This record gives sequence, structure tokens and C-alpha cells, in this order.
Amino acid sequence: MRPYWSKPNVYMEETQTKDKILKGAADLFTKYGIRSISMDDIARHLSVSKKTLYQHFVDKDELVTMVTQAHLKANQKIYDDINKQSENSIDELHKIGLTLRRHIEEQNPSLLFDIQKFHPKAWSEWVEYKNNFIHSSIVRNIEQGIKDGHIREVNAEIFAQLRVATIQLCCDEQIFPRDKFNVAEVQSLVFEHFVFGLCTEKGKKLYQKYKENNHKQLSNEAVI
Repeated sequence: MRPYWSKPNVYMEETQTKDKILKGAADLFTKYGIRSISMDDIARHLSVSKKTLYQHFVDKDELVTMVTQAHLKANQKIYDDINKQSENSIDELHKIGLTLRRHIEEQNPSLLFDIQKFHPKAWSEWVEYKNNFIHSSIVRNIEQGIKDGHIREVNAEIFAQLRVATIQLCCDEQIFPRDKFNVAEVQSLVFEHFVFGLCTEKGKKLYQKYKENNHKQLSNEAVI
């Protein structure tokens, strides 16, 4: 008979293995996209058997869905932390812009397209995240910015819908083909256009101040 503590230990090992698979799959998907990565590739990358993969995930689609869920949960924490650490709505927008560009530069341009075309369950997770968390965060930021005099008196719901739509639009290959456009540059320019369309003169000056301070910091770090 197994000792009473063996089952919790087995559960912990299983959880660690599942987390390891999720992390390894996420790394591969981010670097190479989803369509080009097979379960064999993931097994080789992690030095585990395919049998181990299928003990934790029914198929690749379930794995992609769970990787997407974990990614969106982590993203939500990042942007919640940005909100808590920001001095005001403009500081938050500036930090979001920097984070957005970094995230896009780190991922394969085909990632979102692969999810949309081949993994409807994972895509529905992204759509829900976009239409709920991102939308409500934009509305909150705009309403706070209006109170502070940094953002014009606008309909926050309409601008939130506009921003949510342009996030996906920038990843549309039919509009911005990858052989002609850099996705990170497109997202950054469209985001900044959105910000300046919202801001009062006071808000624009403050946004520029944050940008200049960031450039100075980067320059100083390069010298060091």
C-alpha cells in the first residue's frame, strides 16, 4: 500500500509536467507560429514522449487553447500592474504602448492569424478577452483622463470599440501584408494615432514628455 503522502506528490509532479508542457509549447508558438509546430516538435523540444503530451492534453487544439488562456491571464496581470503603477491616464497609455510593441516584437507575426484560422476555441478566448478586459480597461482609462483634463470629452464606449477593432486590423495580412509592413511598427503607429486623437493639448504635451524621458533613459542605458 502506498504511503498517504504519495498521491499529493504524484499530483504535484503531474501539475509541474503540465506547466512545463504549456511553457514549452508557448515558447515554440511565440517564436515559430502555431501551424508550423507539431506535437512531435513540442515533445522533442521538451525531451518528453508524445504519450506524455497526450496524457495531459487531448490534442493540439486543446493545448493551443490552454496556452492561449495562460497567455491572456498573464497579459491581464501585466496590464493591471501597469494601471496600478501609473501616475495618470497618460502615463498608463505610454506604458501600454511600450509593452504592446515589446510583446509584438517577441512573437511570430502569424500567431494571431493561426489561432483565428485553425483554433476556434482559442480564438473565442481571445475575442472574449478583447471585448471584455481590453474594452473595459480603455473605457476606464478614457473616463479617468477626461476627469484629469488629459483626454477630450468623448464617448468612451465608441473609442474603446474603435481601439479594440484596430488591434485586430493591424494583424490583418490582407491590409498590412508582412512582406511590406512590420507588424510592431504598424501597431505602434496606429496606437499613437489613437492616443493623439484622444488627448487634449495638455495630454499631448504630457505624453510627449513621457516619450522623451523614456528616450533619455534608453540613451543613458546604451552609454552605460
